[in-house]
Amino acid sequence: MKPGVKVRRLAHNADLPLPARETAHAAGYDVRSAEPDFVLAPGERRAVATGLSFELPAGLEMQVRPRSGLALKHCIVLPNAPGTIDPDYRGELKVILLNGGGAPVAFARGDRIAQLVFAKFEAPELVEAADLTDSERGQGGFGSTGR
Repeated sequence: MKPGVKVRRLAHNADLPLPARETAHAAGYDVRSAEPDFVLAPGERRAVATGLSFELPAGLEMQVRPRSGLALKHCIVLPNAPGTIDPDYRGELKVILLNGGGAPVAFARGDRIAQLVFAKFEAPELVEAADLTDSERGQGGFGSTGR
């Protein structure tokens, strides 16, 4: 059985569609701006209100991810992507948008600004250890396994 996620509309989102998957096999639910029209200048970042809050079941996180079309066409990215919404957060979902391009980008109320992907997570006990077992990779970091 699929876990249910409660969605609460705030006063400034009475007229917008709830987040939705655009195709039957899409992983992400598109979420929209609930703000009046605005322009994001090059280099500017802004927390954009969605007018929604969520109640997630225990063990389920909501990841906020960029939309690939906005990234490709306008270099609009989410600087903290994927952003994590924890099951105990009840405040409004705001999406941090950053204009990494060279031109201003206009957004209208109701524009799709991000996608939401749900994922189960574990909360293991962290056990301090003096030593760790060896592995093939060892301490090799960034780029250590090739291009």
